[in-house]
Amino acid sequence: MTVITGIIAGIIGLIIGILLLITGEKGLKPNKLIYIILDKIVDIGRSIPFIILLAVLVPFTRLIVGTSVGTAAVTVPLVLGTIPFFARQIQNALLEVDPGVVEAARAMGVGDFGIIYRVYLREGLVSIIRASSFTVINLIGLTAMAGAVGGGGLGAMALQQGYQRGRADVTFLSLVFVLVIVFISQVVGNLFVKAASKGR
Repeated sequence: MTVITGIIAGIIGLIIGILLLITGEKGLKPNKLIYIILDKIVDIGRSIPFIILLAVLVPFTRLIVGTSVGTAAVTVPLVLGTIPFFARQIQNALLEVDPGVVEAARAMGVGDFGIIYRVYLREGLVSIIRASSFTVINLIGLTAMAGAVGGGGLGAMALQQGYQRGRADVTFLSLVFVLVIVFISQVVGNLFVKAASKGR
């Protein structure tokens, strides 16, 4: 669930984050209408509690994967719940890029696509990696919550095999597994940040 959701939500979230950046008031292609629409969608998406999103998206989930229970079914709301969060993280990360570098690229005749790739994505790479790492950790928490509605994974193990059967040891073991995964994700993220920082 985490890997599939991370890839899909990562790609779409990156695209939306870039669109928010370039259509903003000081963006490369300011467009108030598009920016407001995307901005409100992201804000609304981030404000909906995941457990409620799971319930609301049941009809849509059934339409997409043919069922509302199981790992495949939970992936749909996971993706839709992660996209707004990651998109905002990407927008904030790219806003940290020095405007002077952008203006210098413009003065050299670099096109909009070139500025996005050569300036924003390259200069903001460290911040993007940090945002991605933070999003993955948040996603791990969501996948654990998905176990409450038959999504499988460690959440299901903790609730069904542990809590509901009075097996405190199983519940505790599930917690340990989650913490280990989060720790590993954080370490890997920090390693990527260091590598990106050295490469600049």
